[in-house]
Amino acid sequence: MVLDLTVSSVDLTRAICDIPSVSGDEKTLADAIEQAVSACPHLEVLRHGNTIVARTDLGRAQRVAIAGHIDTVPINANLPIRDVIVDGEPYLWGRGTVDMKGGTAVQLKLAAELTDPVVDVTWMWYDNEEVEASKNGLALLAADRPDLFAADFAILGEPSNGEVEGGCNGTMRAVVRTHGVRAHAARAWVGENAIHRAAPILARLAEYRAREVEVDGLLYRESLSAVRISGGVAGNVIPDECEVEINYRFAPSKTAADAEAHLRGVLAGFELEVTDAAEGARPGLDAPIARQFVDAVRAQPRPKYGWTDVARFSALGIPAVNYGPGDPHLAHHDEERVAVAQIVAVEDGLRAWLTSR
Repeated sequence: MVLDLTVSSVDLTRAICDIPSVSGDEKTLADAIEQAVSACPHLEVLRHGNTIVARTDLGRAQRVAIAGHIDTVPINANLPIRDVIVDGEPYLWGRGTVDMKGGTAVQLKLAAELTDPVVDVTWMWYDNEEVEASKNGLALLAADRPDLFAADFAILGEPSNGEVEGGCNGTMRAVVRTHGVRAHAARAWVGENAIHRAAPILARLAEYRAREVEVDGLLYRESLSAVRISGGVAGNVIPDECEVEINYRFAPSKTAADAEAHLRGVLAGFELEVTDAAEGARPGLDAPIARQFVDAVRAQPRPKYGWTDVARFSALGIPAVNYGPGDPHLAHHDEERVAVAQIVAVEDGLRAWLTSR
């Protein structure tokens, strides 16, 4: 596969979307990206697995990291890319257009064309974002090459409708268990039904009202939801165990410890095991370089409700925002599609900021 970085960012979006790269199968696209940016003499190119890094070294006073993941969730009859019209506006339809190859295409084009940006830029295109954190290409790169993460500001090209979304919520998963006694279903009174004992858990979750928490001027909305329930032995046996898996999205003002304490308070009296947690990221919009970016792209910052890899930069003390084309509600959707105008607008915004003097 050969990528032509001289075409428009819209055409480049089509090209990279039509190279399937479901998580774990990114090598073909990573090879194409490495080959394309290696042809740019102003970039130092490094590869770490299927993560590609391209850096300028112009001696600028500040450095910015601009990152995007190259993997997608599984394809479901939504490739190759199609051009469609929605409400009179042109869109690119298909897997990856929103999450997040539209943003990646913009980054690739600018990386190739901007030979003299006002800040030094470290471009990062990484694999395995859509799966478990242990495989995340950005995390693996940070563990092996922390020096590449030296930056004053970071931008992640996650879909944000072409607006700036500051920071992100944290996320926590936990399992709540109930126990009972097995018995024949014909003599249910002899046993104790663990699934029935889970009813109060579901009631508490159903009655829970999401909090809205202001953090550095942005209003983050939390949520607490049951996402899976399992239990049962056989069709004629009273179950002796039931598990309810829950997901808690918490404001970035909370630590993981704060979130766990809140979770245990809501579900007091039940056996609870936290199975996974990732802290959020504060908006970071008070940094001067962040304010300059927001002004340059003429954005009204919004909160990011979902968790994104901006949290990895934030944990390193680097203020980070999400800025990319695409409606987050259409990410992973079978009707995934991105407005052509948003791809162009994000390219124009980033270009203006990176070249303004």
